[in-house]
Amino acid sequence: MTVSERPNIGVYTNPSHALYIAPAEPAAENLAPAADEVIVHVVATGICGSDIHFQKHGQIGPTMVVREEHILGHESAGIVIAVGNDVTSLVAGDRVALEPGVPCYKCDQCLTGHYNGCPDVQFKSTPPVPGFLRRYVNHPARWCHKINDMPYELGALLEPLSVALFGVETAGVVLGDPVVICGAGPIGIVSALCARAAGAEPIVLTDIDQGRLDFAKSLVPSLRTVLVGRGETAEDTAEHIISAAGGIRPRVCLECTGVQSSLHAGIYSLCFRGVCHCIGVGASTQSIPFMILSVNEIEVKFQYRYANQWPKAIRLVNAGLLDGIEKIITHRFALEEAVTAFETSGNPKSGSVKVMILDSE
Repeated sequence: MTVSERPNIGVYTNPSHALYIAPAEPAAENLAPAADEVIVHVVATGICGSDIHFQKHGQIGPTMVVREEHILGHESAGIVIAVGNDVTSLVAGDRVALEPGVPCYKCDQCLTGHYNGCPDVQFKSTPPVPGFLRRYVNHPARWCHKINDMPYELGALLEPLSVALFGVETAGVVLGDPVVICGAGPIGIVSALCARAAGAEPIVLTDIDQGRLDFAKSLVPSLRTVLVGRGETAEDTAEHIISAAGGIRPRVCLECTGVQSSLHAGIYSLCFRGVCHCIGVGASTQSIPFMILSVNEIEVKFQYRYANQWPKAIRLVNAGLLDGIEKIITHRFALEEAVTAFETSGNPKSGSVKVMILDSE
């Protein structure tokens, strides 16, 4: 396949929150890889909650703002169709998953291995850096991970899997840890799979939607679930978490919603010297139950994206330790149907968990 066989279209949003498909610039026939780049035909891209947030609200926090036409998407996998002159790790025909963050390689964060904190990172889909939701994209070979015969859809899931793996690692989950996971969205469900693979027991999952809890339990049958009643207090939810865990207070909370009441419930449920690790993205300013944290010596941690997770994620998937992860893909649409895909993903009544946009090879 050559890059001129089909037009390079992309999925755009703009400051008016319009979502549309248009030619991706530069035109496909004019694409040429830099010496350290490859051209990838993007075959599978998952829609992330941040994509929906950018499209519906035009920003995440005060700095990530859609100010002009902007291509979405950062959970992608595809096939290499051209390589730059200096690339030796990949050849045309290789199937790859695309790690979306390209750090500077020079700052203290990069040099100490924490490249997710690079102040100059070029993270695909975060304004103003265009994302992967287009037919062809140039990307540094260093950040293209070979997946061999792994299905493209699984390759696209490596991005949210890396988020969950980083959370489990940073929170310090170890064999036998009682864990509560707040939120049964894609990251919460994948975090449950990862916590199970790490040997956590028991694992309690909370959500406000019984359907999502049932879906998660179909993937991880040993899960204990808690349906959070609308209007109930965080203290009540915490007691339900402890009860679901058989009277055990969790040592670790993986908070995947970013919602203040959910954060409070997770904190209230923890044991002395427990860890509350915040993965979810929420309101810019939130309150915390300071004295509960203080007298119980609870550690609160935060996570920004991930670092050094993709090779690990590929090994775990290939080894079968995360069997069932592909089941979180509930809806599939062609690239030309991307507008409908976003409408489905952003509609709480659609029953979607992970929506995947696909382009034929």
